[in-house]
Amino acid sequence: MAEDLSADERIAIIHQNLQEVLKPEIIEDVIKHQNRPLSIYWGTATTGRPHCGYFVCIIKIAHFLRAGCKVKLLLADIHGFLDNLKAPIELVEYRAKYYRFVITSLLKSINVPIDKLEFVLGSSYQLSPKYTMDLFRLSSVVTEHDAKKAGAEVVKQVDNATLSGLIYPLMQALDEEHLGVDAQFGGVDQRKIFALAAEVLPKVGYKERAHLMNPMVPGLAGGKMSSSDPDSKIDVLDPPEIVTRKLKKAHAAPKEVDGNGLLSFVEYVLLPVSALKNNGSAKFVVPQRSKPDQPPQDPLHYASIDQLKADYAADVLTPQLLKPAVTAALLELLAPVQAEFEASEEWRETEKKAYPPPEEKKKKKEKKDKGSRHPGVQVLPDGHVEGRGKDQVNLGAGGVEKAMHELQIAQERSDAKS
Repeated sequence: MAEDLSADERIAIIHQNLQEVLKPEIIEDVIKHQNRPLSIYWGTATTGRPHCGYFVCIIKIAHFLRAGCKVKLLLADIHGFLDNLKAPIELVEYRAKYYRFVITSLLKSINVPIDKLEFVLGSSYQLSPKYTMDLFRLSSVVTEHDAKKAGAEVVKQVDNATLSGLIYPLMQALDEEHLGVDAQFGGVDQRKIFALAAEVLPKVGYKERAHLMNPMVPGLAGGKMSSSDPDSKIDVLDPPEIVTRKLKKAHAAPKEVDGNGLLSFVEYVLLPVSALKNNGSAKFVVPQRSKPDQPPQDPLHYASIDQLKADYAADVLTPQLLKPAVTAALLELLAPVQAEFEASEEWRETEKKAYPPPEEKKKKKEKKDKGSRHPGVQVLPDGHVEGRGKDQVNLGAGGVEKAMHELQIAQERSDAKS
């Protein structure tokens, strides 16, 4: 419990596995001098389906709670709509609800007590007159250039972008004040938004906050793990056969440690999760394959990422050994989440409404070429007809004389009527 920890121990847990902390003195002042719990929020735009990369943030939330922090989880539904319409307005409500189901289940799967958390829906306060007026005030001190620069790594960049992408980082900064927190937590890709918040909030009379940043875990194909790239991530509801297939295809060059998504997943998810479940004792086990003519080999045991990386660089731990070990550990981690999903009719119905299958495009009916009643006949560009049966096509069986006769009769009838 946090009560059993000293101020320095609580601060150390808060900083654990983070890549960067801006204004750490704010955290120290709250814990050491004000002698109260740190209030912190993590926001997630409710857009694409949450993937296993969310475990990285979930683990840090567990650390914050262990350190006695008050944690608010912002389901940023309006942000999802503003980010290049990633969440269509008619689906925003259902996606926010779906995210709450997933995040709650992920926390429970690693034994985090969810009764200490507070979920906040962005639209519950971001549509208020006070928030709107504050947004206007903030927009008067932030330039278009600075707003675009701040959101460059978070908001989807397109040609001839809408204004919504410029509003997004202003709202994320303003959320710190309206949620009443001391600090904001997020990925290092949000650093520019955090820097903007620290600079501009004091300009409208609000205090500066601390910012805590997780490293970005590489995706399975290398590069950033993204909800919009199905090959770069594993959905928390992917069935075992899909998880296994994706991990088999994952980019993991032998001896290459940098940019290796599997090693990063062990470092930032599997080892910390095992520590949470085993009273701080981290453990990752890699079974070894035995050759027919040799005795069984003992599994490789890792308590730290440094030794694991050293073995991988030395080719003691190969991709062929690492991939099945990560697969087994991840399947074990996802099993209670997927079991809870299957047992909850409300969650299943919410998932269908939040991510309805795409409508099938109706094929345009094309006029069928039924061909000619006179096969073998060819109409030339000047209207001249050649081929077998051309007489029937041109003027009928009677030829020119019959056609002229019929035309004369038609003309006489017309004159008689007039």
